[in-house]
Amino acid sequence: MAALAAVLAVVMMIVYVLLMRQQGDTPLLWVLGVLGCGALLSAYGASRTRPHRRVALLVSGAMLSVLGLLAILSIGLPIVVAGVLSVVAASIPRSPRDVPARR
Repeated sequence: MAALAAVLAVVMMIVYVLLMRQQGDTPLLWVLGVLGCGALLSAYGASRTRPHRRVALLVSGAMLSVLGLLAILSIGLPIVVAGVLSVVAASIPRSPRDVPARR
């Protein structure tokens, strides 16, 4: 799920740049920064062996979700989906030892 969120964030970066150029505007750097940072953090969290995986995915999910809500009337929905995927991926345990033992 984290890898899918990263890919979706990168795709939305490309779509955003293309839409802004089509409208004759320049893309806002902070929007590209949030999308890029969200993609990098999601890609980092895609590996279950990373030490701060859960934090990276939660930060990515928060950033992408807020940006998606700000842009909900245009390109925001796929960005919100990427944010939700990151948060859901954060709930997946890193390894079997992270799962509580059943009694």
